[in-house]
Amino acid sequence: MNVERFRVRHKDEHALRDHKPGETPGMHGKKDARERMGRGLELLRERQELLFAQDRYALLLVFQGMDGAGKDSAIKHVLSGVSPQSTTVHAFKAPSEEERDHDYLWRVNRVLPERGRIGIFNRSHYEEVLTVRVHPRLLAAERLPPEHVTRRIWDERFEDINAFERYLFRNGTIIRKFFLHVSRAEQRRRMRVNKQ
Repeated sequence: MNVERFRVRHKDEHALRDHKPGETPGMHGKKDARERMGRGLELLRERQELLFAQDRYALLLVFQGMDGAGKDSAIKHVLSGVSPQSTTVHAFKAPSEEERDHDYLWRVNRVLPERGRIGIFNRSHYEEVLTVRVHPRLLAAERLPPEHVTRRIWDERFEDINAFERYLFRNGTIIRKFFLHVSRAEQRRRMRVNKQ
């Protein structure tokens, strides 16, 4: 399957609209999906061994998605194919008091994977331009100096994140980001099932 069609390019403002949440192009049922997943996990296992043996690069997998999108399940499937000794998973919930006493990239920076390892983030530093942007009380809780909270704060944070990721890449961290896109109807269904 060609994954290029699912890659979102910089400034692609129509990415979500152009991809239907339930779309499974090239898949021919659950049996086909299970077989492909098995082959993919075997390839991932082989690549993890190389990553560990070379000890030059780190891999950071970032999973974002709405509540009920299946981030936990996707991470569980990814981890089923790799050695747990070479991986770490971090779920980013509401920042702690200690985290709020630092810059917003601090909590991510301190748990980055080391060379030869795979780090998996369930949510990430993108929350700063998603959740915090929608809920002004979260920005207020960061206690930034008032002169730094301008109309440009979100553009500046996008710049910061891009610079941070360039820095990581230039130092050997390969970053792959996954947005799990489900329809609102599917999200509601999953949330109802989880409450029962």
